[in-house]
Amino acid sequence: MSCDSSQLHATTVAVDGRGVVITGPSGSGKSAMGLSLLALGAQLVTDDITCLSIKNGEVIARAPAGAPAGIEARGVGLLRADLAGPVPVALVVDMTQEEELRLPPQRHFVLLGRNFPCFHKVARDYFPAAILQYIHFGRLD
Repeated sequence: MSCDSSQLHATTVAVDGRGVVITGPSGSGKSAMGLSLLALGAQLVTDDITCLSIKNGEVIARAPAGAPAGIEARGVGLLRADLAGPVPVALVVDMTQEEELRLPPQRHFVLLGRNFPCFHKVARDYFPAAILQYIHFGRLD
């Protein structure tokens, strides 16, 4: 698998045509978060490695050439999934840090020199649903 552009260790899903980039090291829960979002109606863009490029002023996430059409489920194996095409990035979920605040401030994550809203990992069952709600409707603040 290869990228002809920037590469990030991340799983990416599409929600309403917008990319949610889930970044973190191996074992941090990227694929598990991706699976949870798929179960709630998201589409898989790519698992584990995300290629990033800029097109028409937007950061675009896509699967590397030769990436399998699937997502890893630890203890189950590589599961088939229909892949969504490239999507503009809308949100980053940083699985390297766990959120400790009940109402965290707005945070940002820089990809290819552009700022994106960012959430830290929340170790609660509702977190994937909260991500979908955020993509659909945003925050009140």
